[in-house]
Amino acid sequence: MRKFLQAALLAGSAATAAVASAAPPVVPNVDKIRTLTLDNGLTIVVWPDFDIPNIALYNWVRAGSRNEAPGITGLAHFFEHMMFNGTSRRKPGEFDRIMEASGGANNASTSDDVTIYMDWFPRTALDVIFDLEADRLQNLAFTPSVIDSERDVVHSERRLRVEDDNAGMLFEQVQSTAFVAHPYQFPTIGWPSDIRSWSMDDLQKFFRTYYAPNNQTMVFAGAVDPEEIFVLARKHLAPIPRQDAPAPVRTVEPEQLGERRVLIEADAQTPLVQLAYKGLAAADGRMPAANLLMSILTEGDASRLHRVLVEKEKVAISVQGFLQQGFDPGLFWVFATVPSGADPARTEQMLNRELEAVARDGVTETELKRAKNLFAAAFWKQIGTIDGKAELLGAYQTYHGDYRKLFTAPADYEKVSVADVRKIAGEILRRSQRTVGTLVPKAAGTAAGEG
Repeated sequence: MRKFLQAALLAGSAATAAVASAAPPVVPNVDKIRTLTLDNGLTIVVWPDFDIPNIALYNWVRAGSRNEAPGITGLAHFFEHMMFNGTSRRKPGEFDRIMEASGGANNASTSDDVTIYMDWFPRTALDVIFDLEADRLQNLAFTPSVIDSERDVVHSERRLRVEDDNAGMLFEQVQSTAFVAHPYQFPTIGWPSDIRSWSMDDLQKFFRTYYAPNNQTMVFAGAVDPEEIFVLARKHLAPIPRQDAPAPVRTVEPEQLGERRVLIEADAQTPLVQLAYKGLAAADGRMPAANLLMSILTEGDASRLHRVLVEKEKVAISVQGFLQQGFDPGLFWVFATVPSGADPARTEQMLNRELEAVARDGVTETELKRAKNLFAAAFWKQIGTIDGKAELLGAYQTYHGDYRKLFTAPADYEKVSVADVRKIAGEILRRSQRTVGTLVPKAAGTAAGEG
């Protein structure tokens, strides 16, 4: 991936709460945001901000591993690569060369739910960028030699991020075990046999379906008037034909009836423990409380799990967390790196004790206030940049169905109470609703216990 966003896709969009002791800041130019939906279904959102003469463009394509099936896993991520590899008008690599010659830069990422293409450029390059984007959306080349070359690139990336990375390997195994029906079980990068076997028909059908204009949202933030964007969009993007809407994902993950466990023996210096509890969808009204719970547990050296497991008990080198937030309920992750030679069963036991205490007794007002302040700082820092504006608008438009909900988020987070956090902890942190993954050095055999 050109940018690994799996663990941070919505951290900014969820990180919102006003500091309790101060009046909430005013977001400038909100009244100047404009939207347009072209006849072909492409949605465009523009937030003018003339502080600097630059523009950020985020194109949110609603295509991720959630939209795949056995045999074609990894296709969404593969197109993240292919979109930079030539069109009927331009050779592979020319997209980057033209953009960089115009003073711009780009990146892209794929997750379980979306693929995002990001451009940052001076406003003088606006027409050039529109031409580049329209070209690859309408005229992407499917050259067999390029496809085969990119298969090799993806295989190499998979080896780097999964097969040669113990944390990535355990993550993949835990995720594929946590879901038995829903396509969230598929790794974003794809299974090795699928990467080798995608057919030309698979690729063309996926691109035609998911890269249709009616399956995308383009967000612009920066030194531009909305009407200027709309004129260029009608010129460059409106001619791209609409396609039939993608088939909806109908599968609902059935209720988990008991704890599941994964044990991996690997060449490793440090054992790992990963806990994955069934969580929430991004648009769930309980998400502010769940995000604040995650922050209380894992964010920073003052977080509860760091203070107890790392500093006091010394059964972990680090404890981190990640709350998956997509169209459907994802996972509430807790990761612990265990000291070399230590027993991961002891680490898991301490995690169990602390998580069960939170579910039973809740958190303190001090912990909750700290979490709200951390979210507030992250939110206002992000929304103060054109890049942050484009990402946040796109996240709320895509996952919540309306970018305007972004501006009610500070109040949504501020009103969360300790009772709300205790309630969501009790709903999420249940052993029967989790999958436990343990990775141990091969020499340790099966030393991992039940916790």
